[in-house]
Amino acid sequence: MNIGLKRIAEPLVLLSVWAAVNSALPESAQAARIKDIATVKGVRENILIGYGIVVGLKGTGDSSADVTGQSLGRLFNKLGLDVQGNTVKSKNAAAVIVTAKLPPFARVGNPLDVTVSSIGDATSLEGGVLLVTPLRAGDQNVYAVAQGPMSIGGVADGTTKNFPTVGRVVSGATIEKDVDINFAGKKNFRLSLHNPDFTTAARIAALINGELGGKFANARDSGTVDIVVPFNYDGNSVELLATLENVNVNVDSKAKVVLNERTGTVVMGSGVSILPVAISHGDLAIEVRDAAKGAKPQRVMELKSAPNVSDLVKALNALGVQPKDLTAIFQTLKQVGALQADVEIM
Repeated sequence: MNIGLKRIAEPLVLLSVWAAVNSALPESAQAARIKDIATVKGVRENILIGYGIVVGLKGTGDSSADVTGQSLGRLFNKLGLDVQGNTVKSKNAAAVIVTAKLPPFARVGNPLDVTVSSIGDATSLEGGVLLVTPLRAGDQNVYAVAQGPMSIGGVADGTTKNFPTVGRVVSGATIEKDVDINFAGKKNFRLSLHNPDFTTAARIAALINGELGGKFANARDSGTVDIVVPFNYDGNSVELLATLENVNVNVDSKAKVVLNERTGTVVMGSGVSILPVAISHGDLAIEVRDAAKGAKPQRVMELKSAPNVSDLVKALNALGVQPKDLTAIFQTLKQVGALQADVEIM
């Protein structure tokens, strides 16, 4: 089967990236460790959030400071200072939302980086100091407390870059509550694949069973593999997972083509093929046909290898096809059933 392309007008400009290199690599080059394609259920980060105040600003804080003023008033009252009306006005302070990521198996005393974002009309948080801010998880429990000087970044000449109303406090939070999981004593585990695929899930289960020498893993569905802890690993699940997460798996996936019409980028995996079809689009004629049928048309570029999307993209690129034309062509190929892959347009 060959691909014929006929250009009727002057070539146009196309920026394309051909990423179907997997098809030219040996099978072992497509292998990935289990730890890179799946996660263990329960081993994940948790989001922490809190409301705080940044002080010490150089007149760049909140101007209409109803919330900020009330917060400062309450703070002063707790510090023993009686503030009349419970409201303080100051452009040297700003109300902020503080967020952080609590890692799995976090322990008391471990530091965390926090992100600080203004929620009022402050123009800059530069030079400010975040006051003590409790950080809560979804269960409303306080897991960390943040405080420290703001860092918003800058360039060599001292000017602020990006958004001066968002900054970070590096190691600005301290974990105050353990995330307790009796991980070592667990009797079973569940692996969740990042990209669910029945073939990959079945391969993972088979490889784990081969590694452990028995029926200990079962592919529950395309995105889940359940593992029972063997007797010889009882109470030592960490060593078990350390062994299994480094097992190499040949990852499988559906044939897919991703098109970015704005940049003209084409990204695809291996195994994408095209059935016989003919398309006329503007000043471009495309024909995919059996090599043994018919004579070679005049002024037609032919590709003698087995027709696939990578061949078609390289040929279209040689003719200078525009990104919008490329998108329309692949959409049409998919619509008529000639393109054996999913098409995603960004």
